[in-house]
Amino acid sequence: MQLNPYLSFNGQCETAFKFYERSLGGKIMFKMTYGESPMAEQVPPKSRGRILHITLKVGDRILMGADAPPQYYSTPAGFSVSINTADIAEAERVFAALSENAVVKMPLGETFWAARFGMLVDQFGTPWMVNCEKKA
Repeated sequence: MQLNPYLSFNGQCETAFKFYERSLGGKIMFKMTYGESPMAEQVPPKSRGRILHITLKVGDRILMGADAPPQYYSTPAGFSVSINTADIAEAERVFAALSENAVVKMPLGETFWAARFGMLVDQFGTPWMVNCEKKA
């Protein structure tokens, strides 16, 4: 079994995933708009460019997302996407990249459990935690 985070957006999914592709060093593997789908005629013309589904591969992990139909979108709450790395420089790079126009909740720094740990809500409203464990 594998658990994959699935992020919902309100029209910014494609922009967000291009940002995540650059920030996380991943690769978008699949993208389909509502207008490219078999249900295109059932979607209002102004919504056909929105993302029905997108998949980003980062290392051996997958991050997925979509633009929710406006009546179903709600602001993300009660979770964070957690990034764990064994390398301090990589944790610092990722946190700095995700911090662009973000709200930093906890600056990246050393804690009693981590060589580096920080929390932020990115410019698209997605909460992130970046963690680099201390070496044993």
